Amino acid sequence: MNRSMYLSIGIVTMILGVMLAVQFRTNRYIEQSVPADRAQELQVELSKLEKDNRKLDREIEDLMYKLEQAQKGQLQAQAAIEDELKKARIHAGLVTVSGPGIEVVMDNPPSQSRRNHVFIIRDEDLLRMVNELRGAGAEAISINGQRMISTSEIRQAGSFININLERTEPPFHILAIGSPEKLKSALEISGGLIDYFKDLGIVVKIQSHSSVTVPAYNRSLQFNYAKAVRKG
Repeated sequence: MNRSMYLSIGIVTMILGVMLAVQFRTNRYIEQSVPADRAQELQVELSKLEKDNRKLDREIEDLMYKLEQAQKGQLQAQAAIEDELKKARIHAGLVTVSGPGIEVVMDNPPSQSRRNHVFIIRDEDLLRMVNELRGAGAEAISINGQRMISTSEIRQAGSFININLERTEPPFHILAIGSPEKLKSALEISGGLIDYFKDLGIVVKIQSHSSVTVPAYNRSLQFNYAKAVRKG
């Protein structure tokens, strides 16, 4: 071996020695800076964090379940409110309804018989008919397409009769939903309303139907003065 080769081996040996010394000092520094039981402490802390995470996951599932139940309850409450609103609209006469009932046709006396009967149908006669039907259990009533509600008026206007501010004239077609037997018998009872009208010469025809359709009230309802009273 020549001199240059020995020099090269010496340099390489020196470099290796320096690297080993640096690595030894680094490992020693790490050993001195990190306690021997630190790994065990980290393991315990990791286990605690994982336990906390599992607890939070259970809380999230519980909250999600409660939220789902609350949403279901809200939907049920909304459905109940909508159902009550629908019932209220039906009772108020704002919805077209159908069901079993009767049809009553009232007309003035024929022209020939008017020589002996000067009587013509007046507003109080229609009111008597409406009240009699309601007393017999009628759930919906209309006269010539006009729905009878709590604020409806039947008022004489000369030779015409205004119903819900609409001018009407004979013949009057009255539809009533309810038990056909009860409604018909209430009108045809001996000495009842039909006998009274016939004595006056009014022509009255009654027919039972398995289904009649009573239209909805077709005007807007406005309360300018009446206000709801809040409890408490």
